[in-house]
Amino acid sequence: MIFRQFFDQNSFTYTYLIASDKGREALIIDPVLEKTDQYIKLLNELELKLVKVIDTHIHADHISGLAELRNRTKCITLMGEHAPADVVSMKVKDNENIHIENIQLTSIYTPGHTDDSYSFLMNDRVFTGDTLLIKGTGRTDFQNGNPYDQYHSLFDRLLKLPNNTFIYPAHDYKGENVSTIGEEINFNPRLQVTSVQEYVKIMENLNLDNPKLMDVAVPANQSMGMTNETQKMLNGISYDKLINLVKNDQSILIDLREDIEIDKKPSLDNSINITYSSLQNYLNENKDLLKSKTLIFYCAVGERSALAIQICQAYNLNNNYHLIGGINNL
Repeated sequence: MIFRQFFDQNSFTYTYLIASDKGREALIIDPVLEKTDQYIKLLNELELKLVKVIDTHIHADHISGLAELRNRTKCITLMGEHAPADVVSMKVKDNENIHIENIQLTSIYTPGHTDDSYSFLMNDRVFTGDTLLIKGTGRTDFQNGNPYDQYHSLFDRLLKLPNNTFIYPAHDYKGENVSTIGEEINFNPRLQVTSVQEYVKIMENLNLDNPKLMDVAVPANQSMGMTNETQKMLNGISYDKLINLVKNDQSILIDLREDIEIDKKPSLDNSINITYSSLQNYLNENKDLLKSKTLIFYCAVGERSALAIQICQAYNLNNNYHLIGGINNL
């Protein structure tokens, strides 16, 4: 397995890149905008295809690299379902699985630092965002944070994982880069409490200054998605026009979502399912047939389908459309 940990010295942020092997699909967790070139360089060197990029929550101390990585690699942006970001390609619920080639992560809803905080478990390691830090825990005094919620996220969820589970947080301010559940249970000073009230008292008396970039980073990270106007410029159409186009024998209606999304909201009638991650394989295998067809894409919120239009243009397939706002808005 390929596993890389990046560190941004300005915001003390850890970013993680994961892939099963050279030349395979990859995902990135908690990217920092200013480090995007570094991520792209390593992806190219290892011949990796970035498929998904994840933020554990809306960050207040740096601007996320999600949007830039999406624009440069056509990857899927992903967050937990509680994230107040305007458009994220794919949102997951608690205990849902996230797949790339030969890699699986499981989402764990761990509110407290913020109300949209998620952790992600992968075999022997868990990416805890700002919920559980090394010898600390994330503050709970802004972005709908709640020390009671965080106590339960810690003691009822994360600390129930096996003691040898590695912890990889989104931040560290003391120069440490990994810990384990067992080490934190025994040595994390904020976890040496006997009740939720004792934990809450600690968190309510931290008296920390707000992050310096908070007023800039939070609104920026809530506005990372492709607006409806941008989607419209990429051959975006309304649902009524989609229905009319589908009546044409030369049209193919394609649902780009993954199985866990289709389980929540079924596909439109007469559509086929080609997941966004496998779209380029589909285009390569059917390029001669598709020259005479009109492809109509849709996804959850319109972001993947808009990117699909750009991918088709690279294949000289230009008579294609996608549903503005996606199926979730119907």
